[in-house]
Amino acid sequence: MKKLGKLLVGLLVLFTGAVVMVWLLNSHDEVDVSTPFAAAAPGDALVARGAYLARAGNCMGCHTARGGQAYAGGRGIDTPFGTVFTSNLTPDEKTGIGSWSASHFWRAMHNGKSKNGRLLYPAFPYTSFTQMTREDSNALYAYLRSLPAVVQPNRAHTLRFPYNSQAALAVWRAIYFSPGVYKPDAARSAEWNRGAYLVTGLGHCAACHTARNVLGATDGLDLAGGLIPMQNWYAPSLVSPHEAGVGAWTPQDIVKLLKAGVSERASVNGPMAEVVQGSTQYLTDEDLNAMAQFLKALPASYGKDDRREPDIALMSTSPDAPSAGMNSVVAAKGAKLYEQNCAQCHGDKGQGVPNAYPALAANRAVLMPQTVNLVQIVLNGGYAPATEGNPRPFGMPPFVLVMDDTDVAAVLTHIRNSWGNKAGAVSPLEVNRIRASSGR
Repeated sequence: MKKLGKLLVGLLVLFTGAVVMVWLLNSHDEVDVSTPFAAAAPGDALVARGAYLARAGNCMGCHTARGGQAYAGGRGIDTPFGTVFTSNLTPDEKTGIGSWSASHFWRAMHNGKSKNGRLLYPAFPYTSFTQMTREDSNALYAYLRSLPAVVQPNRAHTLRFPYNSQAALAVWRAIYFSPGVYKPDAARSAEWNRGAYLVTGLGHCAACHTARNVLGATDGLDLAGGLIPMQNWYAPSLVSPHEAGVGAWTPQDIVKLLKAGVSERASVNGPMAEVVQGSTQYLTDEDLNAMAQFLKALPASYGKDDRREPDIALMSTSPDAPSAGMNSVVAAKGAKLYEQNCAQCHGDKGQGVPNAYPALAANRAVLMPQTVNLVQIVLNGGYAPATEGNPRPFGMPPFVLVMDDTDVAAVLTHIRNSWGNKAGAVSPLEVNRIRASSGR
């Protein structure tokens, strides 16, 4: 009995120590919210600055439900653990942030805590926003306070146990989150630092472009690509020259892609088209160029699934022939489907049409080991965003009702192994999985 008692006491001590450690880690760099409330006057320069920052962070994209009023929240963010609903950011006293002070707002951005101290779920990317300066947080707060108040109660999240508990969230934060404002690198230029601040902080690029573990946490800021949970889109690596790395691009090409959604080097689709549509097209050329400088300077990394050298070794010696390893039946079927449905836009040699339809030969998006984006585009269509630099973008119609799973797999396998392309086949099973997940 004495041994059992000692064991129980020891376990109690360990448990108490763990609780204290979790509490301390969640109280690190805590914000003092006793600062008196003060609202900025509408039309103030601070409000204009905040409006720009809201664009940079694409805040409206998440905090506006489809068909709903701007910034009134209610949009469901699907996660592997359930659905998180975005909150009302308008200055309504009861359902929005009308009763919040600038310090309350800063604590949410910096510490991931609500006005009453409740821990926020990281579907709200405070893991990135924590790098924002207090000055920028105040400006964003001033802008949100200038919006029309909308009475719209926040919806309760529908998360499964234990993910719906504050205790579990506190443990997650103790392991994976540490608040900290961005600190400029003295060895880098002011332009590079501005780009780093936008990409790693307010732009929260890592939220998509960094892989997540089974608990939904990212592994720092490697920007090495990852599948966007529940959306079945792959955000390509920003450090691999075979995915979305731009180390060899000119800054002008990068700026054009972020501003117009298309450039001579690439075009955007899927979730990234939404980012350009609602955010980056509105940024100044100075900020976009700063982001370009930061992205260009990222160290090239090929990753465990990408050991190829960045040269023309990807191209076969016979550009018109499919890969020798292709199944002949699949090759014939894919070639016929391509001729019937794709060649009129993308060309009989996969050469595309400049400023209209992308080339498929030697296209990085086509050659990536991850093929989920290709399947998504064939099934659901591909649409670049309408921007000032590309107001009437060309689009690709969906083939979800035209092609079955074996058709989609065959045509994509043909595209990935023709005109010099040398990549793996796409299976009907993969197409079926993506079709089923999107309800198509």
